[in-house]
Amino acid sequence: MRVIAGEFRSRPLRSLRGVDIRPTSDRLRETLFNVLTAGNPKALVGSVWIDLFAGTGAVGIEALSRGSQQVYFVEKSASAADLIKTNLESLGIGNGVVILRKDASRAIAELERQQVSPDFIFLDPPYASQDVYQEILQLLGDSMLAGKALVVAEHDKRFDPGGDFGLLRRIRKIEQGDAGLSFYRRE
Repeated sequence: MRVIAGEFRSRPLRSLRGVDIRPTSDRLRETLFNVLTAGNPKALVGSVWIDLFAGTGAVGIEALSRGSQQVYFVEKSASAADLIKTNLESLGIGNGVVILRKDASRAIAELERQQVSPDFIFLDPPYASQDVYQEILQLLGDSMLAGKALVVAEHDKRFDPGGDFGLLRRIRKIEQGDAGLSFYRRE
């Protein structure tokens, strides 16, 4: 696993063995960021991200490598949160990051109270936890946190997380290999 592009291009990232972490593949991350920067290579510069179920931190780190200003990594697993910290340290990233070691729903509530205004919210819960997709997308659909943000959910391509959640509406869906990406915006 490596950083695809930007300041930290080709730098390796670590993962955990024997733990139920399924990092977003390099290929899928590349597709995600190609979609986000299509027609505007500087689209991520200065952006604010929330990386829910962050695992290794690969998606948030990719965003930082491509010019994001701030990334909130949300991960309830202590070992995964420590891994994110290790990956950030190995790249010399100390500014513009917050690691929230807590449940995604609690983190959403906390970030909303702090009036964080993200440009992107990425969520990648364990594929087997299909009910978590509906829970978190509904929470985001009802939350002011998702105001202007593009919400992206990574999921198994055989699973459809749904199209509408409160004020969130799916605007695009991409499948690649065994994975899918669903893109949502608030109405």
